[in-house]
Amino acid sequence: MSSLNGADALVRMLQLYGVKHIFGLCGDTSLPFYDAMARLDHGIDHVLTRDERSAAYMADGYARVTGRPGVCEGPSGGGATYLLPGIVEANESAVPVLGITSDVSVGARGKFPLTELDQLALYQPLTKWNARIDRVDQIPHAVRSAFRAMTTGRPGATHICLPYDLQKQPIAPEEVWAQPGHDRYPAYRVAPDPADVERAAGKLVAARAPVFICGGGVVISGASAELDRLATLLNAPVCSTVSGKGCLPGDHPLSAGVVGTNGGVEATRAVVAQADLVMFVGARAGSTTTEHWKMPARDRTILHLDIDAMTIATNYRTDVALVADAKLGLAALAEAVRQRLAHRPHDAADGRALTAACRARKDAFFAGLAESRDRPIKPERVLDALNRLLPRDAIVVADPGTPCPYFSAYFDAPEAGRHFITNRAHGALGFSLSAAIGAWFGRPDAMVVSVMGDGSFGFTCGELETVVRRGVPLKMVVFSNAVFGWIKASQQTGYGGRYFSVDFGRTEHARVAEAFGVKAWRVEDPAEVHGALKAALAHDGPALVDVVSQELQDTAVPVSQWMG
Repeated sequence: MSSLNGADALVRMLQLYGVKHIFGLCGDTSLPFYDAMARLDHGIDHVLTRDERSAAYMADGYARVTGRPGVCEGPSGGGATYLLPGIVEANESAVPVLGITSDVSVGARGKFPLTELDQLALYQPLTKWNARIDRVDQIPHAVRSAFRAMTTGRPGATHICLPYDLQKQPIAPEEVWAQPGHDRYPAYRVAPDPADVERAAGKLVAARAPVFICGGGVVISGASAELDRLATLLNAPVCSTVSGKGCLPGDHPLSAGVVGTNGGVEATRAVVAQADLVMFVGARAGSTTTEHWKMPARDRTILHLDIDAMTIATNYRTDVALVADAKLGLAALAEAVRQRLAHRPHDAADGRALTAACRARKDAFFAGLAESRDRPIKPERVLDALNRLLPRDAIVVADPGTPCPYFSAYFDAPEAGRHFITNRAHGALGFSLSAAIGAWFGRPDAMVVSVMGDGSFGFTCGELETVVRRGVPLKMVVFSNAVFGWIKASQQTGYGGRYFSVDFGRTEHARVAEAFGVKAWRVEDPAEVHGALKAALAHDGPALVDVVSQELQDTAVPVSQWMG
């Protein structure tokens, strides 16, 4: 290997870890890094974004669909602060994202140089691992540490702060090496204690009506087949958190759907309510999933399997805890349960029948709304059209607000795995468009659809230029109701309808998209929804459908606090 400087070493380290895409935005303190990217032969595609927030969200979407860490970068000062929202979301969602920010020179620290801020302190409480480089020879070790932290244990986000002057200093080539296996997650799988497996299996077999509630950890672990086997052995319904959507195929006879305050409906609540045992798998049992810790009830037997021991027994007294990777834990449980099946209660609940009744009830409620010809257009009509039109392997990325609860409850994802993405950790607006771009770069053979409210569109529409410049055939749907709907709906329910500072002017989103070079449709007539979406999905480039829809407080949105 020829002589290297610090920026070269960073590029070579990323190359050794199999990085194929970096999402980012240029700045003065990043110039040596950009020069190294320009000079060296590395096979990495740098995706220039229009906002550092977007770069981090793109890296998040990329990581969720590839099983590999996503990488984003930005400059010092404002760039470091703008990158942070996406890093926080990824870390809380257990998504491995590496954020690289350049910084002022080491020798300029404390002398009031332009763009100086304490990046180490800024990122410290919001990442799994975080470092500021002080010497050029620390760069390779920092990259190795970042990838190890991202891919082992509970995945998370990391951050490296790289000063300008160190990027130009020489470094010994022999320092540049990577640890095999840390280029994907989970890098190391942890099996549960066999004694805990035996105890948990005994309780599962003895339960008359066990129910699983599965979170994103099942999807991250790739544990769908193991979950399928265990649930099938027990004939037990499987519910999911919003992030756990995809733990089983949507049409699986034991897949009851999303539960909780966001996306849960009365039919899925009934499944959890009748359970005498609930097992959380790769889920934190947080407020949304458990209806603020009321569902399941406190008197139920609770089992909990998670990679993070600190998650278990935080919110529920837990009868058996299994600290393990979901794939290995579920596989061990399935085998232990199989050996005990003869001891199941004679009056055990029929999970398939429970699930079928749940889905029939939910589908009947949904169908009546989806067929409505009312104006403004009901969101259910858009969901119904997409469920009919999307290919089986499509990926839908939803923003908070109108899209999240509707797609959590009613989007059909017929294949297991990561086919639905939303930012459930912090729920920042403007996530969907950028994360969908990242998802497409990670899985370019799949149709990727971004669904957003018009509030989110206003946060992120500058990335339409990125979509066009990079030829991303993204499909976009905007629910246009000229309101920050989630807040207005909460003001209606909790504050006597005293609406304050939540309404804004209506934007012609289709015209905005066309100005960027995106093919677009505007739909006001419910009868035109299916045709417009069909044409958009068939278009060979990026396309946007602007749907003039109901305000959220006027809908039958599946959010329990608004449903009486």
